[in-house]
This record gives sequence, structure tokens and C-alpha cells, in this order.
Amino acid sequence: MMHAPAPFRTRITERFGIRHPILAGGLMWLSDARYVAALVNAGAMAFLTPRSFDTLAAYRAALRECGTLTQGRAFGVNLTQSRRAEANRLLPSWIEIALEEGVRHFETVGPAPGALFARIHAGGGLALHKCAFVEHAAKAEQAGADAIALVGAEAGGHPGTNELSAFVLGGLALERLRVPLAIGGGIGDGRQIAAALALGADAVLMGTRFLTCDEVWAHDRYKRHLAAQPAQASTLALRSTGHPWRVLDNATVRETRRLEHGGACRYEDFGALASGGLGREHGYRHGDWDTGLLSMGPAIGFANTTEPVAATVRRLMAQAEAAAGRLRALQAAPAGTHADAGLRTPALPSDSTIPCNPI
Repeated sequence: MMHAPAPFRTRITERFGIRHPILAGGLMWLSDARYVAALVNAGAMAFLTPRSFDTLAAYRAALRECGTLTQGRAFGVNLTQSRRAEANRLLPSWIEIALEEGVRHFETVGPAPGALFARIHAGGGLALHKCAFVEHAAKAEQAGADAIALVGAEAGGHPGTNELSAFVLGGLALERLRVPLAIGGGIGDGRQIAAALALGADAVLMGTRFLTCDEVWAHDRYKRHLAAQPAQASTLALRSTGHPWRVLDNATVRETRRLEHGGACRYEDFGALASGGLGREHGYRHGDWDTGLLSMGPAIGFANTTEPVAATVRRLMAQAEAAAGRLRALQAAPAGTHADAGLRTPALPSDSTIPCNPI
């Protein structure tokens, strides 16, 4: 099948060999082979998460499955360093297995990433370092990062203690960084993608927007619940620990707040409530959205359907192209005229045959 020319070419689309300036960050428990491959086949870059697999054998099998599903297209692996040293003992194995299986694109997270960059580069790979502070981004660039992904306070999961938005961070970072930059946090609409590119970013980093897609293995009841949620359903949990977690507002969040009022301030104080496995078992596997801390940002307000990844990506890019067209029209519009191109949400391309299941 012949594709029309890619609508946007940036340093990240060129360097990562992708059609669209969309990076889908690793989603703990959810970034499996089917999900990652769906995004890659739709023209984005996505990252499989080794921590989502119980054994190294299962992780290797997922890499091979992803390679088969993408038919040789490049995909990535997320390498997240924990604050707990014992939780990082498999990091060297994750890198070596990924390199052995032909992976050359890595999303890195965590402090002092220089050693990771060195091993990735020795294996012929590229390192996109994800962080929440411009200062950390600058240090990662100095340590050898090939690209930076800056996430704002809106990002689902663990955005750190940063309180700045994605677009404020992006504007500040562009004054300091030379390597390609992606920004993420709260991005769920193609017009935001166009805005990020207009700002000077080379791509956007997204996660929450894809949570309701068919290829996400979570229970359909859970995904349909998310598709009905407004942006305000995203909230910060465990603030007292100094390592807040942006999640779906639910009964578990309310219980952690009750404990915080009683003085709880360490992850250990919250017991099983602070365990990611609780959400995996109850929320993802069984569709009980009230049990567990379930990572989710306010971009969920844009995800009002369950549909295949490819349909979501097409919609995002149609919106982005329309918004970019409006910007060009504003530049060229004669005095006294009003260029309104792109003000309306565009329909999907006429050749779309992928069904959409409205909630």
C-alpha cells in the first residue's frame, strides 16, 4: 500500500525512522507486544516495558512477537531505573536481550543514566531520556542522550515533583538543549501536536490517550469506564511521599488520602494500596476501576471512544494537519480577513474503514 508523503518531518521522525512525530511512552503492565506493534505499524514509536514481564524468557518472547507483528519495523524498549537499587538488578540483562533481538531504540528513565547511554551506544542504539526537569534534561544531554522527552505535571504515572506544564517546560528547554526534544503530559488531541511542533519540539510523548484502544489488553469494562471520564478524573495520589502518582480518581485514592490525613508519608505506610500489582490484578485484569492506583493523565478527556490504535493515530494526525494549515493561513491572511481553517475537528480520512465504538 502506497502512503502519501508524511505530513511532518522532524529530527525525531528522521532519527527514529517513523512516519509521525508521536512517541508512545512505556506503560507499566500494558506496553506488551500487541500494543507496541500497533503503534509502530500506525507510524509512531512505542516502547515495550521489561518490568511488565515476570521472567526474562517472557520478555524475550515478547520482543520476538513484537518483531513478527511489526514485520521488521523498528520498535523500542523502556529502561526505567528504580530508586531502589535491588529493583535494578535485571537492567543489564534487559539491555543485552533487547540488543540481541535487534532493538536499537530505547527510552531511559531515572538518575545518572550515563552508563545506560554508553551500553546502548556500544550496541548501536539510540537513547531517548525521559525526565521532568529542564536541569535533568541538560545533564542527560551532556551524558550522551540522543534525544530528550520532557514530561509536564499533567503526565500520567510518576511525573515527579515538577509542577510546570509540558509547554512551559518545552519552551524553557528549547533555550538550552541541542538534541531533539519531545514534550509530553496532557496531550491527547492533534491540535496539541501541531502546537508542540510550532513551539519547536520534534515530537510529542503520549500514553493516556491510548489507554482505551483495542490493542491495550486491559479489561474492556475498565477501558469503557475510562472513555466516559472527563479530564478532571485525573488526580495526584501519595503527595505526602514526595513521589506523587498521577492516577484515576477512585476509591483507592480516597483511602490513601485518609491514611495521609493520619500521618502516612512513606510508600511503606500505604501497604498494598501503593502496589502497582493491585491495579494490575483488579483494574486491568478484572475491570474493577475502583481498586488500585491506576496511572492516568487528564488527556483521558480526549479518549471518548474505544477503537483501534490506527484509528486514533489517523484522527490525531488529521487534527494536527488541519491545525498546521490554519497556522499557515493566519500567516498569509490579508488584513481584515479571518482564517478559520482547522477550527473544526476534521473527520477521519475518507478511506478509513476501521470501526469506531462510541461510548
